[in-house]
Amino acid sequence: MHVLSNPFAGTNSNGLSRTVSERKKLLGGGPFPIASPVLAFGLSLCTVLATAAPEYVDAVNYPANEQGWEAFYGLERRLVKDFDDICGDTYCEGEFSNLQALRYRCSVRQADSLIGECVWTFAGSNAAIDGATGKVTVDARTWACRTPLAPQTPIATFYSALSVARPILATLPATATTIHEGLSNCLN
Repeated sequence: MHVLSNPFAGTNSNGLSRTVSERKKLLGGGPFPIASPVLAFGLSLCTVLATAAPEYVDAVNYPANEQGWEAFYGLERRLVKDFDDICGDTYCEGEFSNLQALRYRCSVRQADSLIGECVWTFAGSNAAIDGATGKVTVDARTWACRTPLAPQTPIATFYSALSVARPILATLPATATTIHEGLSNCLN
């Protein structure tokens, strides 16, 4: 009768203790021979996950890295100009009269060019002087205003709709609203 041997057991098929060199030879040597294949698999899986393309990217990186730069930043510059032109008569009346447009960002789904969302951030402050102490009290705030986009809006349709002289007042695709109306709801 043949006895099956377990290479990991401390004894061989003859019932004799295995030497350290016999065990290393059976297990492939090294301090952690069993862990090596598991570790290699885990590291390769991490590499695949780390290099997998994200589902959504910044609009400046759609369709590929920095290929949307000119179109998006051109739109952002025109939106900021529009904001500055109408701020004093609209959003900038009242407590926060010094609102500043910070960044406008849109996410785009790589697979089909649909916008995930667009958010425009703003900052503003109000300062008061305490006449008795000379201290300046500051109330500084930020706002993150979402553009009221219709679901499933393609980035090309968005750019086309906002390619007018005053993009902040342009009706957004498949909606009856504008970026201006969205800002009014957010900033007031």
